[in-house]
Amino acid sequence: MSSDAYRNFNQQYINGLWRDGASSRSSDNINPYTQERINTIALANQADVDAAYQSAQAAQKAWAATLHTERTALVQRVGVILQQRAEEIIDWLIQESGSTRLKATIEVGAAQGITAEAATFPARMVGALLPSNIPHQDSRYYRQALGVIAVISPWNFPFHLSMRSVITAIACGNSVVLKPASDTPITGGLLLAKIFEEAGLPAGVLNVVVGAGSEIGDYFVEHAVPRMVSFTGSTAVGKRVGALAVGGRYIKRVALELGGRYIKRVALELGGNAPLVVLDDADLDQAVNIAAMGRFLHQGQICMSTNRVIVDAKVYDAFVAKLVDKIKTVRYGNPDEMGVIVGPIINESQLSGLKKIIAQAEQDGAKLVLGGDIVNNVLPPHVFIDVDPQSALAKEESFGPVLPVIKARDEAHALELANDTEYGLSSAVVTRNHERGVAFALQIEAGMTHINDITVDDQAHAPFGGEKNSGLGRFNGDWILEEFTRTHWITVQTQPRPYPL
Repeated sequence: MSSDAYRNFNQQYINGLWRDGASSRSSDNINPYTQERINTIALANQADVDAAYQSAQAAQKAWAATLHTERTALVQRVGVILQQRAEEIIDWLIQESGSTRLKATIEVGAAQGITAEAATFPARMVGALLPSNIPHQDSRYYRQALGVIAVISPWNFPFHLSMRSVITAIACGNSVVLKPASDTPITGGLLLAKIFEEAGLPAGVLNVVVGAGSEIGDYFVEHAVPRMVSFTGSTAVGKRVGALAVGGRYIKRVALELGGRYIKRVALELGGNAPLVVLDDADLDQAVNIAAMGRFLHQGQICMSTNRVIVDAKVYDAFVAKLVDKIKTVRYGNPDEMGVIVGPIINESQLSGLKKIIAQAEQDGAKLVLGGDIVNNVLPPHVFIDVDPQSALAKEESFGPVLPVIKARDEAHALELANDTEYGLSSAVVTRNHERGVAFALQIEAGMTHINDITVDDQAHAPFGGEKNSGLGRFNGDWILEEFTRTHWITVQTQPRPYPL
């Protein structure tokens, strides 16, 4: 496929064909840094969603019946394309999602990692023989594909977080209908369709619909075809997706009479309020480096991003002084320039929300020690100290380059503050004593904790997911294999049983 085929993304991808969306609405795709229009996409309506799900359903059984070596080969071909087209994908991420070149490079590497891991999944879908309590009975279980999987992906890491669900589902013998975020329809969806098309995926196994949430959002989740909904995004939207996936607003009317066909599995990877805890024996130079990268990579628009730093009072002043000096060196501006860490905020709505967060923080008495003016949607790094742990700045996810620093009386208080949140995705602790760090980490109510490292980490073979309002389920490795397949217990009675009736 020529590179020219990777330049035009203004159609839906349904049943192996590129076609215009049937909605009366269209959407301008805007570069968040330059504010230039990238393209205009004719959006999908509910009829397009129906067509996508019907196509996926029709293709799935034949795809699941292929030899595991065929599915592995397909995934490996995708991996080769990712290597060959890495620079094109990076350029698209910079242009459409406002990713800095550093972040986009990291994102493509992460997508390559999960693709390599997914190539092993077809051969890992194994069952086993079980002992039986009944004479002359063979008992066994099989691992099988689920069926059709609906994927809703976010705008912050659009390529990787779409690929993470799509490549895994397809490797396991499922078919997929993908709905990317409205801000990133290309890097979150249509670009993947081109890649899988080039790799030779059979028609219907992957379908991509780009549409407004107000027109197709609920319908996409409530639809009777998908067996599972994989959603990555905000906690507020994730709660609605979870409710709709198990019957939602229609459950009283239809769930029983339809035999529960609207009840489906959900995997929810939602928001976070990641704490970075700096204990009194921490290497402070290391701690400020961890805080800077953990907060300001991709301008803080990462669910795992360090949303607050909690520092033991014994080292608080020294840490703050070093932190301010460090953050002054963080480059911000044009995301296409290597070395820039902080690029543009994705859209005006997000930027407006960050302005309100900053104003509220100052109103609540937090001291702004570092800031700057907004240019081209780029919000310079903002650092607040003397932050009240009960303030909105400490309690809510800011999803931007705003870092609050909170003082803890001691280690016990630091743990209390770390857990004082409705979220529980990622976390980190800095200490020179590794076992002290492990003991502290085990008490944090989160799905992931990193000792002497940033809160942002996603490895293809390690369990990724959260607790509390940060989601349900786990991605990557054996954990996502379990999520995207079903266990089927089968017994074979080799001789008749003497039933009592």
